[in-house]
Amino acid sequence: MEHPNKEQKENQKKLLAELPEEQREEHARLLRFGNAAYIYHQQSKDFEPTEKDFEEWLVALPKNVQKDMKNKGFEKCKGVLSFTRYVMEKNDVGMELWMEQHLSEKDLIEYKKLTAT
Repeated sequence: MEHPNKEQKENQKKLLAELPEEQREEHARLLRFGNAAYIYHQQSKDFEPTEKDFEEWLVALPKNVQKDMKNKGFEKCKGVLSFTRYVMEKNDVGMELWMEQHLSEKDLIEYKKLTAT
């Protein structure tokens, strides 16, 4: 999956071209994972996160992180990945299923190996 930003896409192509041949596929795959995740998180803006979403998300965080995020406030936390994922999941757009739908079969197998816990 390519990055939606033209400049970033060109930077990624340049990076891959400069790598030794034996490293290109692995790096390209990691970039595809990152690009897909980036697009997923960017879509949270479509749901217009609310202060209520923010407060709900804060409750589930460890106390030290909760305090830090609360101090940063809603506006600054709109781009925090765990918050954008919370918003997406709350709106029935799960990241795992989304990745399954947007990665190639081969990439999905490797993605699952990487994210298995």
